[in-house]
Order: sequence, then structure tokens, then C-alpha cells
Amino acid sequence: MTGTAQFDQARAAVPREERPQGREQEPTAVRERTFSWDDPLATAGAGAGLSGLEFFTALAEGRIPVPPIMDTLDFAGFSFEEGRVAFRLTPQEFHYNPLGSVHGGVYAALLDTACGCAVHTKLPAGVFYTSLDLSVKFLRPMTIATGTVTAEGTVVHIGRRTALAEARIVDATGKVYATATSSCLIMRPE
Repeated sequence: MTGTAQFDQARAAVPREERPQGREQEPTAVRERTFSWDDPLATAGAGAGLSGLEFFTALAEGRIPVPPIMDTLDFAGFSFEEGRVAFRLTPQEFHYNPLGSVHGGVYAALLDTACGCAVHTKLPAGVFYTSLDLSVKFLRPMTIATGTVTAEGTVVHIGRRTALAEARIVDATGKVYATATSSCLIMRPE
């Protein structure tokens, strides 16, 4: 039996309310989170014939549902212009890693979204993109005490086949929590 299977079996065998709560702490209330999302294929299909700017305008106006990742990770509203986007996130407990701060994967998802969407704003109808890579630099931890942060993404260069974008996560005072660069593959109809 693998370590993973052993962990999963042991965890399933002990009801949540009987699990250890940490060193010498009283048991806490179980936290729960529910959310809903729209059909992601409806979003993709609705945006297929639009330029990037038209797509983001339709999202902002509610004519196209937001992608499920925004609801899954609780990204807040966004702003955009050609070559630039910004998304907000208010850190919550469900974003936490075992160390008691926001998981690096949440940073990466937010930064990848900002980079990719910045590129998307510059694309004409019928042209698509996908991330080729993402290089993240984690500068400081985020917690609930951090308050709302903003991921700002901008296009550095866009060519026929690739684009380069950069993004950063900042708090309300402008303190930087992480930066990233991303290369995107541009897919044009042949």
C-alpha cells in the first residue's frame, strides 16, 4: 500500500470532528464552502467569435459567464484595457497551505490568469493563446491579514507566434507579494 493510500484510508476512518485540531487547541467548528459555476464550454463558445477586448467587455457586462476558475478560487472583479488586466483576490482560509498562509498554487493561478488574459486582450477574433510557461517569484507570504490583493498583468511583447507577459501581485499599499513572467503560444487560423 502506498503512503498516499494509507493517508487517505486513515483520514477517512476518523470522523472530521474527532481529528486532531493542532497542538493543545480546542476543536474548532468545521468550515464549509459551497459555490456554483456556469458551463465553461458556454463561455468558450460565446467568446470564440470575439476579439479579446470584445470578449472581456462581454464578461464585464455579464453577457458571457465568467470562467469557473474565478468562482473556484474566489477571484473578484477585473478591469482591463488593451494589453493590461487586473484581478482581485481577498485571501481566505480555503486558500491556505499547511504553513498557514496562501498556497503558492493560488499565487500561480492568479499570476497565470493575469498574464494570459493580458495577452488575450490584444488578440483579434479567431486567434487564441495558451500558456507555454510561467516563472513565479514568491516575495512574501499572504494571509487573511493581508487584505485584498490585485494581480496586474501586462503584455511585454506580442509577435505572430508567441507573446511575453508579466504580472505582479500587490496589496492596497502597493507592496509586492509575487511577480511572474509568462510566454504564450499564439494560435492563428492557417
